[in-house]
Amino acid sequence: MSADEELLDEALRLLAAAGAEPEVATAGPALRRAHREAPLVLLGADALASGPVRALPRRPGVVVLARGELPPLGWAAAVELGVERVAVLPADEAWVLQRAGAALREPVERGRLIVVGGACGGAGASTLAAAVALAAAAGHGALLVDGDGFGGGLDLLLGAESADGLRWPELAGLRGRVSGEAVLAALPTVGGVGVLAASRAAPAPPAPEAVAAVVEAGRSGGWPVVVDLPRSAGPAGDSLAEAVLAEADLAVLVVPGRVRAACAAASLLDADAGGRTPWTAARPVVRRVPGGLDVPEVARVLGRPVLAELAHDRWAPARGERGEPPPVGHRSPWGAVARAVLGALPAPVGSRS
Repeated sequence: MSADEELLDEALRLLAAAGAEPEVATAGPALRRAHREAPLVLLGADALASGPVRALPRRPGVVVLARGELPPLGWAAAVELGVERVAVLPADEAWVLQRAGAALREPVERGRLIVVGGACGGAGASTLAAAVALAAAAGHGALLVDGDGFGGGLDLLLGAESADGLRWPELAGLRGRVSGEAVLAALPTVGGVGVLAASRAAPAPPAPEAVAAVVEAGRSGGWPVVVDLPRSAGPAGDSLAEAVLAEADLAVLVVPGRVRAACAAASLLDADAGGRTPWTAARPVVRRVPGGLDVPEVARVLGRPVLAELAHDRWAPARGERGEPPPVGHRSPWGAVARAVLGALPAPVGSRS
């Protein structure tokens, strides 16, 4: 669907080359039927804001064709419509041909969801969440979601505060099915990780429904999703924690090696009926603190085994202030723990197609 004759001609040429049988839609019942039945839907960028298109329900397999980069409002409209990708012609001709030929392929393996939180403020949960996302991104990319609307923005931690891309205010209204490719393409990216960060100009807690839509978009596209979740932020924060942690393949609670932090973690991990919290099933990661408790002492306070130990990294605060992403190499404490977290995930079913 497009009123741009030149773009329409390009689309028809590519579909013919792929051996597809195109149908040009305009509006009314014919558009709704084609949108419902076609294995692949191509929308011209000019049609994104049209009434008939905006009235269509979300579905997989929708691609936007454009002759140049979309403006921010165009990207927001594309994400709201749940499009899979914005393909810029002629640069993305090869991808469009491949996508048209694979319109009936098997779905990709779902990406896993990892939730990271801290037993107390300053535990290092955001840094670990970033490290896990960076380690998981190798090869296919990953999605890092900021669950704290008042935390200053995870993009600062990755040095991406000036990078183009959408933040939470632009995506706060998301509900239901959204395309993972569209979400990742619209976000600032560092090291293969698309980061959906809070806004410093318009801070607000992300709605659980919007977080669920973004998480599902990443997972349904086959990407690992890491959510940096605040420990508590009132009723709204508790609702978000319950919704996200209920879907998590693995939840990790970062516990600094101090008595008060260990006791706070024990309360969050308490599985007794009267003290059950959304973090009950989380696996603890102990961060070593100079002069603090050692891992066996923290494990005794928690009453459960520890997933991994995060060695003391005296350079971490300075890197964070400079906006340098946590290193995840084999000699880095963050890399070692990130790989331990990924290794604790349930074994994947099948393989990514």
